[in-house]
Amino acid sequence: MILLIEDEPEIRRFLRTTLPVHGFRLHEAATGQEGLTEAKARNPDLLLLDLGLPDLDGGEVIRQVREWTSTPIIVLSARDQEQEKVAALDLGADDYVTKPFGVNELLARIRTALRHATRTGDGGESVFALGDLKVDLGRRQVFVSEKEAHLTPIEYKLLTTLIRYAGKVLTHRQLLKEVWGPLHVDEGHYLRVYMRQLRNKLERNPAHPRYLVTELGVGYRLRTE
Repeated sequence: MILLIEDEPEIRRFLRTTLPVHGFRLHEAATGQEGLTEAKARNPDLLLLDLGLPDLDGGEVIRQVREWTSTPIIVLSARDQEQEKVAALDLGADDYVTKPFGVNELLARIRTALRHATRTGDGGESVFALGDLKVDLGRRQVFVSEKEAHLTPIEYKLLTTLIRYAGKVLTHRQLLKEVWGPLHVDEGHYLRVYMRQLRNKLERNPAHPRYLVTELGVGYRLRTE
């Protein structure tokens, strides 16, 4: 079941008619407080959360939800809310969709978030494969088109962090904290340098990456489709 926390009647009406057609049960809440109450009562599989709620800031909703559950949260955000997107992701949101959004994009993000939640619950996979990229996590080996790619320890840690959250957008601060530690969350140049090196080793066309995609102003995502 998907819980939609959204105060705009047009979006609620759109999703109310669209999501059930694609096999998803939908429950709605028009305020942050109502959404928190429904989330605890219904334990949904996924939350769709508008940041601009009439009573509570969307970030506060994320913070409270994350106190008791790792249920995937997809933020619905306006185009001019780049910093709010980053803040929401740093607080624990899994992804964001920019308004106005198309149903196919939203469905793809929902499927990815649910797959990631399932994979995390199952303890992960020993081999990650996508296109001509293959990562044997048990043996710490990386292959591109059957040829081994030799990564430095930092490059490998960056790649496996992205794999652990495959399909999910990770902010610059999240990646810096995971790979370099909490004392380096403001050292954005580290991330740019190593991401460039990683793309040069894994992507056929590093200037137009297939796997390691940039979310402008936010961070990076390992594409899964």
